[in-house]
Amino acid sequence: MKFSRFFSVVFAALCMAAPAWAAEGDPISTEITIIDVPTAEVLDRYQASFNTRVYEHGTVMESIDFGVYPRINIGVSVAIDNWIGSSHTVKVLNPEFQAKWKVYDGSLYLPAIAIGYDGRRYGYGYNPETREYIRSKRYLDNRKGGYVTLTREIFVPNLTLNGGVNFSDFDWNEIYMFTGLYYKIIPQITLLSEWDNIRNMRDSRLNLGARFYLHPSLALDASFRRVGRGDENERILQLRYVTTF
Repeated sequence: MKFSRFFSVVFAALCMAAPAWAAEGDPISTEITIIDVPTAEVLDRYQASFNTRVYEHGTVMESIDFGVYPRINIGVSVAIDNWIGSSHTVKVLNPEFQAKWKVYDGSLYLPAIAIGYDGRRYGYGYNPETREYIRSKRYLDNRKGGYVTLTREIFVPNLTLNGGVNFSDFDWNEIYMFTGLYYKIIPQITLLSEWDNIRNMRDSRLNLGARFYLHPSLALDASFRRVGRGDENERILQLRYVTTF
């Protein structure tokens, strides 16, 4: 997969952000997701998050989330398949919806709790049985659907544990679990790890990455999905910009 277009955007962002690398007052310090796993954190009211994700099969996904009410976020996402590379079969996929409500802020002993819905799917054109790209309208990774997630800082400052359950398409017969850790080792870098889609070992995913804060409002993620799965291992680049409206 060719990332030339996206790398040019990233390079320009790095050049612009370099003077403000160590700036304080970072609005992205609220980690609303790890990589794929949702946390219990939400955007503040009147904040907006613009997320560009580049991943396998030359796909680019744009997501926008808004803090519309205190504790409540809503958003929409749309992906363009085969947009990066030499393919002529570029396809705009159906828009998806996401929402989150933080129902409890947490305490000294209890984690923060949020409930939500995430309609985003990945791996368009994949055959889930053969794990190969074909002419198909199916997805390798189905939507997370409805979920409950819990988040709490543990042991040392800036080390946060996350866990929860989800049920894609609200099918109560197929409940999955997820867990993850993120650790801000210095103000400009956070390490990311998660174990997602836990129901059986074959379908679960180990994802690892790092988040680089280029500016108080701009972060770059570099991640790997399905670590240890050989050809199924997937590289991800993601830019997130947070502002107010």
